[in-house]
Amino acid sequence: MAQIKIYGLRSQLDPIKRELSEVIHGCVVEALQYPRDKRAHRFFPLDEGDFFYPAGRSNRYTILEISMFEGRTVAAKKALMKLLFERVAAVFGIAANDLEITISETPKHDWGFRGLPGDEHRLDYKIEV
Repeated sequence: MAQIKIYGLRSQLDPIKRELSEVIHGCVVEALQYPRDKRAHRFFPLDEGDFFYPAGRSNRYTILEISMFEGRTVAAKKALMKLLFERVAAVFGIAANDLEITISETPKHDWGFRGLPGDEHRLDYKIEV
């Protein structure tokens, strides 16, 4: 299970939402061996008065918050970050300095979906990658 929140300035995010979602999902599928048909992305386009970011960043500053079941290796999570930095820069020209990624892991029993706690589901994909 993985859910992703994407924050940035409305003027920057709105024109690229669909393609950015595709790029992010491709990275997740590759690095975490995640199923192609499972995607949970939420965009939070913010007006300039609602988004304050560190000095030295441009108006392209974008934050990705990734929530997922615990169990992925450090190597898999680092591979995901590396792919995101590379592909977001290559496709959208967003510099690494303007992309911030956080990964938060939660035990399966702390997730609830399709009527059950996460640890009671039989998933059709691996978490331990």
